[in-house]
Amino acid sequence: MATPVSATSGSTTAATPVQAKDDSNATVQAKAKAQLNVSIVQASLTVSLNSSNEPLSVLLKTALTGINEALKGDFGDNAIQNAVSQDNTPEGTASRIVSLSTAFYEAFQQQHPGEQGDAVLNKFMDTLKKGVDQGFKEARGVLDGLKVLNGDVASNIDKTYALVQKGYADFAAAHQAQPAAEA
Repeated sequence: MATPVSATSGSTTAATPVQAKDDSNATVQAKAKAQLNVSIVQASLTVSLNSSNEPLSVLLKTALTGINEALKGDFGDNAIQNAVSQDNTPEGTASRIVSLSTAFYEAFQQQHPGEQGDAVLNKFMDTLKKGVDQGFKEARGVLDGLKVLNGDVASNIDKTYALVQKGYADFAAAHQAQPAAEA
């Protein structure tokens, strides 16, 4: 089914049909990736280029999407919900990424009953870090495409990433198995 789209060239307006793509044979992963791309484009359209903190909301969304994808096999779709309207400073963004993603640790342990102690903790942390790395990479790509990945935006992303890594290190240290006290 064709949908007309108006395109303006100079002073001339022409209707150009856009063909809907038949995705009935697409894999679930391909459909999810397409939906992610749509949501990133929609989010990028709302980014205010005049505000240095708004692009971090895109970072949060893509980081959490990456974590959702990494946790999908264990917890299903949308393991973590995006909270774009909250504090989008590096500290606020990192805090949400860490707290929302680490909140799944107990459930992750239950999903891996044969593994104990540090083994399950390490697997959980590797899963989270993989998702965060993917999300940060995708966010950088979006923001670079918008030509806003410079100055404060780039340094805020770096600061957010460092705070997330520190938060994960603190979480792992707090949950590592303690050796039994020697008598």
